[in-house]
Amino acid sequence: MDNSGELHSGADLREHAVYLLTEIAPMAGMAIEEARVVVDAMRPVHVLADTLLFEEGDSVDNDYMALVLDGQVRAETSTGMPGEDVVISVIGPGSLIGEMGVIDGGPRSASCTAITEVKMGVLSRAALMKLITAHPAAAARLMLGLSKGLAERLRESNRRLRTVSQVTRALQSELDAAHSVNRRLLDSQDL
Repeated sequence: MDNSGELHSGADLREHAVYLLTEIAPMAGMAIEEARVVVDAMRPVHVLADTLLFEEGDSVDNDYMALVLDGQVRAETSTGMPGEDVVISVIGPGSLIGEMGVIDGGPRSASCTAITEVKMGVLSRAALMKLITAHPAAAARLMLGLSKGLAERLRESNRRLRTVSQVTRALQSELDAAHSVNRRLLDSQDL
């Protein structure tokens, strides 16, 4: 790997993935040999910019996760209004996407789209199950890392929910006050 940040060969990409797992990703602290075992269970994938990786609600072919090795991915969720999606985050190297899918295979909770060209290491549930059998220590470290990342996201979601709740209460108080003033004005007109 050169200093430009570009990844050229498969060996460079593999070592970059090992570095990300041991130093950057939620699995930081994973031993190098454990990271190599996990990376060897992954399948390298290269996608072009503006490629939809998966869509919120997808319930087919959703039992995998990916480690972003290079590039950026936008995660967004629908507001229920056409064309009004909310960007949850921009995800870069060292981040994971689709972790919940590899764990439970449930519908995708957000849509992910490549903003730039993206290189990823994809780990399927089948590969994870083989990893659990063949290398339980590496699999346990991976699962602890996944749990840590999901816990951090849950805490952040709870913080955001509290903020939305506070704003909603403040807006409701304002609406109640305006309703009270309007009610008094209407009542005074009736006199």
